[in-house]
Amino acid sequence: MSTMIDDEVGTAPPQRPTKRQRRAANIADAASGGVRMLLVKMLFLAILDAVALYAAFILVTGGQWLVAALVALVAAVVNWIYFSRRRLPAKYLAPGIIFLVVFQVFVLIYTGYIAFTNYGTGHNGSKEQAVSSLMASSLQRVEDSPTYPVTVVDQFGTLGLLVTDPDGDALVGTNDQPLQEVDAEMEGGEAVAVDGWTSLSFADVLARTDEITELAVPFSDDPNDGAVRTPDGSNAYLYVSSLEYDEAAGTMTDLSSGTVYSDIGTGAFTSGDGEELLPGWQIVVGFDNFVRAVTDERLAEPLVYVTLWTFAFALISVASTFFLGLFLAIVFNDMRMRGRRYYRVLMILPYAIPSFLSALIWAGMMNESFGFINQVLLGGASVPWLTDPWMAKVSVLLVNLWLGFPYMFLVTTGALQSIPDDITEAATVDGAKPWQVFRLIKLPLLLVSVAPLLIASFAFNFNNFNVIYMLTDGGPRDSSAPIPVGFTDILISMVYKVAFTGQSRDYGLASAYSIIIFIVVAVISIIAFRRTKTLEELN
Repeated sequence: MSTMIDDEVGTAPPQRPTKRQRRAANIADAASGGVRMLLVKMLFLAILDAVALYAAFILVTGGQWLVAALVALVAAVVNWIYFSRRRLPAKYLAPGIIFLVVFQVFVLIYTGYIAFTNYGTGHNGSKEQAVSSLMASSLQRVEDSPTYPVTVVDQFGTLGLLVTDPDGDALVGTNDQPLQEVDAEMEGGEAVAVDGWTSLSFADVLARTDEITELAVPFSDDPNDGAVRTPDGSNAYLYVSSLEYDEAAGTMTDLSSGTVYSDIGTGAFTSGDGEELLPGWQIVVGFDNFVRAVTDERLAEPLVYVTLWTFAFALISVASTFFLGLFLAIVFNDMRMRGRRYYRVLMILPYAIPSFLSALIWAGMMNESFGFINQVLLGGASVPWLTDPWMAKVSVLLVNLWLGFPYMFLVTTGALQSIPDDITEAATVDGAKPWQVFRLIKLPLLLVSVAPLLIASFAFNFNNFNVIYMLTDGGPRDSSAPIPVGFTDILISMVYKVAFTGQSRDYGLASAYSIIIFIVVAVISIIAFRRTKTLEELN
């Protein structure tokens, strides 16, 4: 009996695919098949592979083997995905994941890493690079140095010197690579060409004279042996440093004064009286940047008022744009108003113009001497819109209101139209007045859907770098502050100035500030979202 059932089951005809399944199969075949599609895929993959190969070559040349292997692995996986006829979801997900990792995940991880280092002006390389830079910056020509005939050569944009020593041997080196003996093409007893390098013509040497005269090719692996430099691109001489480096002891000695600078673990050679030789090198400093961010006396006073102004700017911006947008949405949501659609178009025009461009236009209009507002609207008045500390704050808030209310107008218009009319009609029948209907019914229902957007708007304005930078550049400048900070700077613009302006740039400290800002915004957002959930449950 069971055998008969098995036979009947085994001989049952297979089920035919449904119409939806056939359509999905056709889409998959169209997406992954066809000669034209194959050619397009091969073109894009060829470009991708060429970029990956070039990146891997540069990384290997720089000794970044792990990153080069990662680039090669990603390129191989992408090729495998797009040459496969089955991995349809992966074909759509792969670009987004790659861009997410490169532009978001990597940036966050790298910022976190930099926050725990002393990376900045004078500490932006390895110890070997610092030693090489110190030795090169104190080079002095040896008076009895022999003359070395040289040919300036180039390899992938990197200049080098092809040197012929007195024994007739050819050596080649760069700023980073000491001289190494090579088999070169000789002409008149001088090396003129070598495989893998391009010899520069006389015209090229003249065009790149500044670069060539800056070349200091180490004579050997020992930096105390000096370096070879050329003043004219045809003859070179030996230069030795006025500093002497002792790798075993970890010291740098100034031969002219006898001062000994030691590596004491701070990322720079330091003398007994605390004087540092710069450049130093990058080291991990742990939580020092975070401690310095909140305890450094130079930063304490500016940090307090910049933080207070940042919170005030974000809160006032969100409140003002929301209530103005809501007011306009209520006005233009009235069915009795004629030409509402045209008014709505006018209301969203500021939203259609790029914010940085609008801020630049407003900066010109608010100029105290020849701005449109003072000269035309106020009849030649001299209102310091951008130069007085308090007026500058008001100006920033007004411009941000102009930029932000169209967004809130669109959001609240859609939210108001989603509220059922029968609710407000029932409240009106029960005797509720328009203000009561708005305050007790419409506003709570509105906040349920709009509250997450208000939180996002707060986070955006907390880091609204564009309007501050384009309108006032954080000014007017606070002359009493030890760092280049102004009265309209918010935390993110202050971080930018710490990292990228002034003679001393501290990327580690700026990264620490960025992480602190992220934590503050994240905590506020979490608390606000919980309140939003409570509000939703109440409604």
